[in-house]
Amino acid sequence: MAKRLLLVAHAPSANTVALRDALLAGARHPEIGGVAVDLLTPFAAGPDEVLAADAVLLATPENFGYMSGALKDFFDRVYYPCLERSAGLPYALCVRAGNDGSGAVRSVERIVGGLGWRRVQPPLVCSGPMQPGFLAQGEQLGMTLAAGLEAGLY
Repeated sequence: MAKRLLLVAHAPSANTVALRDALLAGARHPEIGGVAVDLLTPFAAGPDEVLAADAVLLATPENFGYMSGALKDFFDRVYYPCLERSAGLPYALCVRAGNDGSGAVRSVERIVGGLGWRRVQPPLVCSGPMQPGFLAQGEQLGMTLAAGLEAGLY
């Protein structure tokens, strides 16, 4: 049975869509056959999707030094239903930041820490003007997370 990777991505701009697509391409790399990837917006994902996942990849723009309101809404809806049922869930984070992204990373880490999720990759923060290297880094993050999940590393 394939493991499930849930990609929850808020992509309100062309740059964040490109980064989301790079994360998805990496997670769905053709050499990774044992992982099914579900892509949902933060508004479409809920507790059932989180609880069905074997790992979660979160993607958000930095808004006012914080995660996007859409991702915060996702956490508001899943927090209590998942609180004691998703501890240890492996996750990774990607932030598209106009500034340094540290506030967005901290805000996500505070919530996932409360949920007891386990970070399995360092946060990818793509800050400043959009660069082609961001897409390669996003693809690598998606691929690494999915390959690790397939290999049973988490």
